[in-house]
Amino acid sequence: MKLQRIKLLQPMNPNRSTGLLNGKASGILNWNDIAYPQFYEVYKNLLSNFWRPEEINMTNDVKQWETLSVEERRAFKRINGLLASLDSMQTRLIFEAGLFVSDPSVHAILAVISQQEAVHNQSYSYIFSSLVPLHEQNEIFDMARTDKKVQKRNQLILDVYEAFRENPTPYTLAKALVASIVLEGLNFYSGFAFFYHLARKQKMVGTSTMIAYIQKDEMQHGHFISMLLRAILTEHPEIDKDGEFTKFVYEFFEKAVELEIEWSQEVLHDIEDLDLYEMEGYIKYIANKRLRILGLSDLYEGYDENTMLWIKAYSDEAMNETKTDFFEQKSRTYAKVSDDNGFDEL
Repeated sequence: MKLQRIKLLQPMNPNRSTGLLNGKASGILNWNDIAYPQFYEVYKNLLSNFWRPEEINMTNDVKQWETLSVEERRAFKRINGLLASLDSMQTRLIFEAGLFVSDPSVHAILAVISQQEAVHNQSYSYIFSSLVPLHEQNEIFDMARTDKKVQKRNQLILDVYEAFRENPTPYTLAKALVASIVLEGLNFYSGFAFFYHLARKQKMVGTSTMIAYIQKDEMQHGHFISMLLRAILTEHPEIDKDGEFTKFVYEFFEKAVELEIEWSQEVLHDIEDLDLYEMEGYIKYIANKRLRILGLSDLYEGYDENTMLWIKAYSDEAMNETKTDFFEQKSRTYAKVSDDNGFDEL
């Protein structure tokens, strides 16, 4: 079944959508009459996360930048460049997906998610505008475009995204949503861990605060995309009628974990006091949590606990329990993802 691109308004149809894909809907959104009422809570949670990069005080980071080791500065640049590339393609994918989902409530949520992804990209630019001159900023963002390791890591996601764009069907969209969950819920995490590693040494705390804001957004994005995917699979059981889709999910996660571990070893191998064996376990632990939210079993037996115990100090629970910011920056009073599905933890 080919997905039909939605029209802006279709007044002959009901306001409440009759289906997520190729359903009938007028295009007029009435939050009091939607097919999936739980989506309204997601929308409100996302709105409560509004923030701007300029709110983060980077003064101490500017002072500390030159005190970082050569290896720390190199990893800092490469990881920020990678994160920028991920958020750039995610902004576009969310827009593309919205063109083929017929439920207006989903359009509203995807619009917020896309806007937040754009803010994340602005954040990476803001960080480096505080630290290095323009020519060096441009070099860093060029690195995200030309780095062979980054290209290899991104290609797994890009291939699935492009397959959906070229042939939009329920099956290719479902696969793209799986790739989106991997991007937001797994691909960022070794990078996030690096910034929290610096923060536990009281280095670049402004940057880590910004990363924590981004992480909170990404968790809620992944939470909603998981909800959307499961709703689509319920409405369209033919997507996995022969188990091929489930097989794809496991194989995709396995490859993504392999690439994530390879990347973390490449970019973090010479960072002092950062245990790459722990990092490997942490990545597998995160992958298992993302699979569980999809209703699937663990892929990695024995990885049901976080192997990087120190990072729990930088978890959402620790940050949300404090009235002031954990890193003595500004308030971090975000709304939490409340489901006990694992997206509310590091």
